[in-house]
Formats: sequence, C-alpha cells, structure tokens
Amino acid sequence: MSHEGEGVGRADGYTLFVQGALPGEKVRVKVLKTKKQYGYAKLLELVESSPYRVAPPCPIYDKCGGCQLQHMDYTAQLQWKRQLVVDNLERIGKLQVEDGAEGIVVHPTIGMDEPWRYRNKAQVPMGIVDGGLVGGFYARGSHRIVDMESCLIQHEHNDDVVRRVKDIGRRLGITAYDEESGQGLLRHVVVKVGFRTGEMMIVLVTNGERIPQVDAWISAIREEMPKVVSICQNINTKQTNVIFGDTTKVLWGREVIYDYIGDVKFAISARSFYQVNPVQTELLYSKTVEYAALTGKETVIDAYCGIGTISLFLAQHAKQVYGVEIVPEAIEDAKANAELNGMSNVHFETGASEDVIPRWREEGIVPGVIVVDPPRKGCDPKLLDTILAMQPERVVYVSCNPATLARDLRVLEDGGYRTVEVQPVDMFPHTVHVECVVLMSRIEK
Repeated sequence: MSHEGEGVGRADGYTLFVQGALPGEKVRVKVLKTKKQYGYAKLLELVESSPYRVAPPCPIYDKCGGCQLQHMDYTAQLQWKRQLVVDNLERIGKLQVEDGAEGIVVHPTIGMDEPWRYRNKAQVPMGIVDGGLVGGFYARGSHRIVDMESCLIQHEHNDDVVRRVKDIGRRLGITAYDEESGQGLLRHVVVKVGFRTGEMMIVLVTNGERIPQVDAWISAIREEMPKVVSICQNINTKQTNVIFGDTTKVLWGREVIYDYIGDVKFAISARSFYQVNPVQTELLYSKTVEYAALTGKETVIDAYCGIGTISLFLAQHAKQVYGVEIVPEAIEDAKANAELNGMSNVHFETGASEDVIPRWREEGIVPGVIVVDPPRKGCDPKLLDTILAMQPERVVYVSCNPATLARDLRVLEDGGYRTVEVQPVDMFPHTVHVECVVLMSRIEK
C-alpha cells in the first residue's frame, strides 16, 4: 500500500495505484490515468480478497475523502502504520531498524480500544445543493461537498450540533458561500467539544461581518443545544480555501471552552490548535515524558510548543521548561494555560524556534532535553543546527509525518546523536496518518 492508502499493483511490470485495494488481493481494474512510470486505476471487481478486508461501516465512505482505511481490519491498520514508519526510516533516513541486537527499536503501534467517535473537532464546509444548505466533507480529491448527517470518527455531539446548525440555517434562509463566485455567507461550521467536560463551542465562519437574523440564530442554538457555552464568528472574506480569517468575535457566551489531558486543564479558544484525539494525546504525551526521563532537576526546551500542551506535561516533572511558538495567539493561550494550572516553572515566547533558541543559548540557558513537535514539513534546518550546537543529552522528537521525521533523524544522527527507539501512536484511526515519539541520545565522545 502507498503512504496515501492506495493498493499498489503491477500489470506487465507497470505500476498502478488502486484506491480501495489491499495488499495480497487480485483485482480487476479500469485504468483512469497513465504517466510514464505509473498510473491510477479504479477498482471494478475483487477476484481474490484479502483476509484483512472488512465492510466499511460508514454509508458515504466510498464518496467522502475523510477516511482512507475503513475497508481494512483495525489490527492490520496498526501493523501497516508501523511498517510505514519502518520503511521511511530505512529508505529516507538510511537508518537500521532492529533485526537482532543492533539497530533502532520500532515498537508496535499503540492503537485505540474503541477506534471510532474520537475526534473532538469538526470543521464542516457548507454549500448549496438543489437550492438547499448542505454541510459535509469534500469528496475525495475534489471540493465537491458530500452532505453528511453522521461521521463515525466524530464525537456524537459534533454530529448533532452540525445537523442542527444546518437546520436552523435552512429555516432562516442563510446562504452558503460559493467558492467560484465568492458570493454567499456561511463558509464553514466549526464545532469543538471538551471530551472530559462536555462543553461545546460553535464557530460560524462567514464571508462578511453581518449575519442576518443573528439573534434568532443564537437563541435557536441556545434553546436546542444546552451544552454549547460559546458561539463565535470568524470573518474570512478572502477567496481562499484556508478555513479561518484574521478576525474572531464572541457572539454569545465564553471565549473559551475547557478540557483536560491527564491532570492538566486547557482553555481552548476558537482558533487555538488542540490535538483532535484527546484519548491518544494523553498516551502520546506520557510517552514523551517517559523518553525525556526527567528527574526534576532538568531544564527543557519545547520547540513548536503551540498552546503549551506538551510543555505543561513536561513542567510537572522538570525544574524549568521553555516553550517557543511562532503563532502569537497560541503563546497567549499557553501563558493562560500555565496560569490556569498554577505552573510557574514555564516560560513561553513568541517567535521562530530557530531564532529564539540560539538567543536563549546566548543568555546561558542550557537544556538537558529538547523536545520538538514540528508541523508536517518537519524541523527547520537552522533549528536542527541549533540542537546540534546546544548538545542536549536527549532529543525527543514528536512527529506527524514519518518522511520528514526520517530526514531530520538522519541530520541529527550525522551530528552525533543515536536514535534509540520509536513509538508509533495511532492518533487518527481509519486514516493513513500516524504519529511517532522518538528518543535520541547524544553519543558520548
């Protein structure tokens, strides 16, 4: 299977990518598109099925682009995700994975006991079909909206809220944004839920400031959805497929909702980044703390700290934690979250990690551990150079992209670090995504 979850087959030596086909299957396909080295084909018939094939429970699975692996047994998904990590480490990182006493240990993927209904955030694009307001997810590889009443990886409350908001919008004659013309009002409905608190936030993303019958909207939402404690509006008038615009205002209720990861309480605002699977996030962060091996005497730097989620977990076990993040709103949230938990041994700063961390070094801040949790594109090369210059005892790398992870590990290995072990974590069951926590230790000269 490819990293996109397509079956990879060969016909007379020519490679074809087939959506929905599994390894070991014999299939009849229709070739749709050809390039010199490879092509794409549509699955027409299963001639021989894989023992790992299951019937996808979602009624719109074949149309929606949200999940890629519902047709694969969950145990097999976890095994495939581990193999995906191993392949990237070996192919891109040129790293040796353990096949005896030598090499890196890549543990089995940590999965979920209940791999459904795990997402705490829904971002649902709105559109018009046959004159009526619809909301769902984009069809695979397109911007055509598949109307959806229920999504099996979303928290049930999110489904309910999206359905009711659509109904209220239809009753009030609210128009949906049209990407091609740039006309229409409602672009997205974003819903966030606190798994442990049950609190909910609705964000209406609009193409313009004025919402017709806004009071009727708010009173209908409040009446029908008592768990909603915050209704916000985000204004995005740009012709772009980026969801949020620059301006957010509270229409009713609070600016934030609260949730917990472990014992740490977090305030989540309309635009703050918060991991979408809180159950697995706790496992991911616990593993990060375990690999950091803190005794309470260390100084730790958390690069790409976001709203302080990992920083605050580390602060429970370290002497001092320094967090840096380029998004100013996230740093404001991080500071508020530290205060919320009464943690005074954390310091947050806005800026690029590769600029701020060298300055900290000049100020005499010497970390025993550096934790990085970069976006999909991986670490900035200047940050990797800074880590090598600072020479912490351990580096803990949290990654959402095995390819850029493998590339960065190679750089750190060449600079005098050894990759000790890798723990894949399934944060997004039924999709092709996999998170990893990696422990690296400095090679003593």
